[in-house]
Amino acid sequence: MNNVSYHKAIALLHQVSTKNGFLASAENTSNYQRVWARDGVICGLAALASADEKLIATFKKTLETLADNQHEIGTIPSNVLISEDKTEVSYGGLAGRVDAVTWFIIGVCQYATCQNEPEFIVKYKTHIEKALMLLNAWEYNNKHLLYVPLSGNWADEYITDGYVLYDQLLRIWALKSYNIFAKSEIFAKKIKDITYQVECNFLPNSLGEKYHEKAYHELVFNKYLPCSFSPSGYKTQFDAFANALVVLLKIGTKDNQNQILEFTSNVASETKLGLVPAFWPPVFQEEEHWNLLKNNCKYEFRNFPYEFHNGGSWPMVNGFVGLAMLSNNQTDNAAHLLEKINLANAVDDFSFYENFNTATQAPNGVAFCSWSAAATVLIHQSLHNNFKIIF
Repeated sequence: MNNVSYHKAIALLHQVSTKNGFLASAENTSNYQRVWARDGVICGLAALASADEKLIATFKKTLETLADNQHEIGTIPSNVLISEDKTEVSYGGLAGRVDAVTWFIIGVCQYATCQNEPEFIVKYKTHIEKALMLLNAWEYNNKHLLYVPLSGNWADEYITDGYVLYDQLLRIWALKSYNIFAKSEIFAKKIKDITYQVECNFLPNSLGEKYHEKAYHELVFNKYLPCSFSPSGYKTQFDAFANALVVLLKIGTKDNQNQILEFTSNVASETKLGLVPAFWPPVFQEEEHWNLLKNNCKYEFRNFPYEFHNGGSWPMVNGFVGLAMLSNNQTDNAAHLLEKINLANAVDDFSFYENFNTATQAPNGVAFCSWSAAATVLIHQSLHNNFKIIF
């Protein structure tokens, strides 16, 4: 099953490869027939893992397309549509996409590292440093944590806003990736400062002045880090993607990381799919944040309980969970999770759906989703060919 799934995933990545970069899906759905920052970089990481020269070339084109359409103030496009007669650039929908900026920096640096092309960093040094300056501005209070609007990242119809854990971690990863080349004391200090603030405000029993003392001391912590906080307090859902990044970036103590992985495995084992939901538990209609969730959609409401971001299961997210397991020497757990990802990707003759209803196992969203394929490639190559992403 693993080898068949792997080759099917590689075939889909080839199918979405264009002269301008990776598309989000091979399905003829207008908004997915674009080069996306986060989707493209995640597919690009899979391309590097595969060592497939054509896919790696597509990754390079993805990064070039994003760089060519960087806004003058430093914003990286959420997505770009390039056709014979027009180019359309989007920096976000209901809100701008903060994570497009960090994924771009990560992508350029990971490509340069894995391909041993430091000249690629030189080419895009100005783009990267302009983007990093923009991230500084998005702190607003100059206290080292990004302030992210509702709908401001990949979970664009979910309830997270303010100091969103996922975005802080991507910024740390981006800075660490760039500082491999820059070797700057300024960037090294910034990495240390952001990490300190994440540990201070998202971990229990931590030392230091809190952003929101009242909310922090009223919070009942679980075995994972909460997904976000803002002036209105903390949102406490388990964000699987963010907590996987906590483990991969070695945030907190070894005990913190072990507890996260234990919780993650337990949640996955209790679902029919055997996958980790993106956010858990779901928000239900009678709960405090339901109206916030219900109204955060540009076209149609999709975040019913157990679906999409509201407790739905995404192969892409589970790909990073698997990498976190491997980083903690949980090879058997990662191999088991890969089997579950492959089973999900194989539904309807390998339709590579975007996500699944965690309660019913029914597929949701777009089919032939390229980053669902990327999840298989990343874990497979990490398990069987010792591929390593730089964190």
